[in-house]
Amino acid sequence: MNSHLCNRCGSCVGLSEGKIIFTDREGDYRPRVLQEPDEAHSARLLHACTGKDFNFPAYRKMFYGDSPDFHTYTGPFYKIFIAHANNEKIRQTGASGGMLSAMLIYLLQSGQIEGAVVTGMSKEKPLLTQSFMATTEDEILQAAQSKYIITSVNEILPEIAAFDGRLAYVGLPGQVQSIRKLQEISDPSVRNIRYVFGPFYGNTLHFSSVRSFLRSYRIKDYQNIQQLDFRYGEWPGNMRVEMKDGRTVELPKFHANYLIPFHIMKNSLLCTDLANEFADVSGGDAWAPVYEERGKGFSMVLGRSREGMRILSEMESKGLITLQPITVDEAITMHSHGYDLKKRGTFIRIKFRKMLGQAIPDYGYNLSGFPFSRYVMEVIIDALFMVAGTRFARWVAEQIPPPFIGKVFEKSRKIWKKATFSIKRENLNG
Repeated sequence: MNSHLCNRCGSCVGLSEGKIIFTDREGDYRPRVLQEPDEAHSARLLHACTGKDFNFPAYRKMFYGDSPDFHTYTGPFYKIFIAHANNEKIRQTGASGGMLSAMLIYLLQSGQIEGAVVTGMSKEKPLLTQSFMATTEDEILQAAQSKYIITSVNEILPEIAAFDGRLAYVGLPGQVQSIRKLQEISDPSVRNIRYVFGPFYGNTLHFSSVRSFLRSYRIKDYQNIQQLDFRYGEWPGNMRVEMKDGRTVELPKFHANYLIPFHIMKNSLLCTDLANEFADVSGGDAWAPVYEERGKGFSMVLGRSREGMRILSEMESKGLITLQPITVDEAITMHSHGYDLKKRGTFIRIKFRKMLGQAIPDYGYNLSGFPFSRYVMEVIIDALFMVAGTRFARWVAEQIPPPFIGKVFEKSRKIWKKATFSIKRENLNG
């Protein structure tokens, strides 16, 4: 709980019967043990924890044994699509193509579920995230779009268990993996979950990112946040903060990414799952110039299970979504930066941690054989995160106007991507 292995999934809190709680949600957001669970209860909590271990090959065989296709980077799948919701309201409300929201609404309206486990922004404290069970279309749309600060969906496992009806569940990879571990042992906390969906996952930021963003605009009282959006407006959207006094600050999504090296949650750098490999359907942005130039929003979607494919096929036949099949090589190329970060960079970082005697996660598999240049590149990346994560570096960043530092960051990012293009792509599909 106190190491970088904790991904804040919330399972230990949700299963602890009040013995473990989250404290300091505006800071490190760590679980805190108020009372030690008994031995049997501890075993249940440890089994549900995906920060310490999750055997990818074993769980893939367990949940996707009949899946016809597989790639180490993408995980199991039947088909991969470029997709979007045909309902413009749903599409515009979502972070990209509105696919996850569209699926939840379809399942709800067709009577296949009675509710959906989603994450929105807290009504009582709009600066923080809050997971809940949506039972209407409006509630589903309220939870649309990405949340780039810490979420802990599984802390509401007691409410999920007590829900009267079937549920669809939406979570990040570490949260989804915990649900699968609980399903493996038929834990009563997940008995109502029928379908599992999830977005792609790059990184999570501490709430300090929002405070720092506001300080750069000389707004000190972050408690007066009225509304916080990370993908506001037309795709790819803007980071937007509206204050109670009427002030509004906004920055394009790619420019707001300057906050990442300063405020990244370290566990993000130990996660090997970009494409949410253990969902029934997973989806993320379709990052390619041909789609980015059009605006509106396009998703890359992977139908992983039979049930996931059934849902996508039904929705397409009813004219609710548009699906354009693509190859796995196209999918990997489209997210080559993310796959390099997760499937190569993470295993190099794990190797470095092991050499230093630090705790490492066990994923049941290991990737190696990367070129020496990739190790050198990783040393540079790790050094950048180490320096940027210091209080002094954060303070310096706050003295620079966000529009300026955002443009510099985006320009530097393009130069870096061009300079490291061949290194990242070398044997990427191997």
